[in-house]
Amino acid sequence: MDSYIPTREQAFQLLKEYNSNDSLIKHALAVEGTMQYMARKYDEDEAKWGILGLIHDLDYEQFPDQHCIKTKEILEERRWPEEYIRAAISHGWGICTDVEPLSLMEKTLYAVDELTGFITACALVRPSKSVMDLKSKSVRKKWKQKHFAAGVDRTIIEKGAQMLGVELNDLISDVISGMREIADQINLK
Repeated sequence: MDSYIPTREQAFQLLKEYNSNDSLIKHALAVEGTMQYMARKYDEDEAKWGILGLIHDLDYEQFPDQHCIKTKEILEERRWPEEYIRAAISHGWGICTDVEPLSLMEKTLYAVDELTGFITACALVRPSKSVMDLKSKSVRKKWKQKHFAAGVDRTIIEKGAQMLGVELNDLISDVISGMREIADQINLK
């Protein structure tokens, strides 16, 4: 059987089929918005990149010990395009998969996934609880505090920036900009 091109609505329904945790859904929306922003910046397919951001952690709530493996199975069963499947599982490179991010879309997802979580944490400790007034400089201050958002693997974000050939500060600024566009959806306005 041939694969089909999923719509944003189908991707969101699939996300909600496997995830009920509000934080995980907001994370998916944050990565979707950031990926769309980055797609525009690189003159790539905004819809495709956004859908990938939306479903990248599809299996995480129900199958945390089989993260990426179950996503691959779920997407293959539904005949998703190989490009989407490979990109989704490549974000777990070196953690739970051996699929290295190679395309620009894959490298971008790898670079921004953890960073959206870190930026969310930075926004939530601000008096405004918003990304709208968050600056890259503030994120970098928190970056140096190893106990702050200790669950975020900063080496993955740094490796992602290197793969993209961008400075970490520029990547942080881009992710903040992407998250600002959807701040109301993720309660960070």
